[in-house]
Amino acid sequence: MEEELLLVDASTGEPLAVSGAVLAAADRCAGECSKGRQEQEHVFEKELQREQVEFNTKPVTEMGELRDEIVRWRAEASRHAASAGALVAALGTSPLPVRPSLSAGKRYRWIAEQFCLTAQEQLTCGCHVHVAVESDAEGVAVLDRIRPWLPVLTAMSANSPFWQGADSGYASYRSRVWDRLPSAGPEGVFGSADRYHEHVRAMVDSGVLHDEGMIYFDARLSATYPTVEVRVADVCLEAGTTVLLAAVVRALVETAARAWRAGEPPARIGTGLLRLAAWRAGRSGLDGPLLHPRTMRETAPADAVLALYEYVREALVDHGDRDRVSAEIAVLLDRGNGARAQRALLSERGDLAGVVLGCAELTTAEPAS
Repeated sequence: MEEELLLVDASTGEPLAVSGAVLAAADRCAGECSKGRQEQEHVFEKELQREQVEFNTKPVTEMGELRDEIVRWRAEASRHAASAGALVAALGTSPLPVRPSLSAGKRYRWIAEQFCLTAQEQLTCGCHVHVAVESDAEGVAVLDRIRPWLPVLTAMSANSPFWQGADSGYASYRSRVWDRLPSAGPEGVFGSADRYHEHVRAMVDSGVLHDEGMIYFDARLSATYPTVEVRVADVCLEAGTTVLLAAVVRALVETAARAWRAGEPPARIGTGLLRLAAWRAGRSGLDGPLLHPRTMRETAPADAVLALYEYVREALVDHGDRDRVSAEIAVLLDRGNGARAQRALLSERGDLAGVVLGCAELTTAEPAS
């Protein structure tokens, strides 16, 4: 799992460009633990903007262990941020107005020069789920078969209703800002690993992209790990929702791989329709209609989420995750996602600073077992 967190002022909730200080604190901690012969991984990384920081969990197979990882590294991020006078908040976008500050580095400068205002405004925090696959052939077969289901994940994780001090009207405005980048969004059916790699090489060779790391598909083969990487989710406000997302994504990948091995073809849904489904998910979240993954017609959000659950249920059973996921989905549909929580905080606390500070509290809260 990869989670991107917003760094905010502990008093005002405004984004703070202190990622350098936070990463330095993390490095010092890792060095001290190493001297004391305690295990301390280097899990924190910088992102495009200095107002955010990312951490990566270790690979795990059990969702309880993943829960512990998420809780641990959110707490560590909070501790390192405190040394720089900041809090961490799991927010897909900043509710308060911000002029982001680009991180140092040649690659980031290239991105800023190439994409101009799009890059300057790109302060968004997502959650990426990596699931191991046995080969590129299996990975591409999975990519071809999970396409219709990805917008449901966006709706479940939606956690970015505010943009530059105003309600955007969207549940996941992060998804709309992110899709301004030219390689972002859904892709067509590739059919084979060779065609996938040929497509990626052609995109990089075009000169529009700096490198393969800028292949920002909704789901892709990781350039670093032997995994399928699903990238459509906002960073989830609460750690428990992150674990739910991970369990569903793992089951989705496994279900698609089984379908491939059984000779079942992928659904031939056009990329244009998938873009509509992604827009609808970003707009509605769980508070309005979604496009049903099988019919591409509007349906109630609960119907789309439960269709996803039924599609992956056998894999959930095999991984021992069915009861956990079933219970968490029921809670999510009843309570709502991060977008609903943020709007409720605005109603309760009266201003966007209160929203940010309330979300910072929820970010590091201990989830229910």
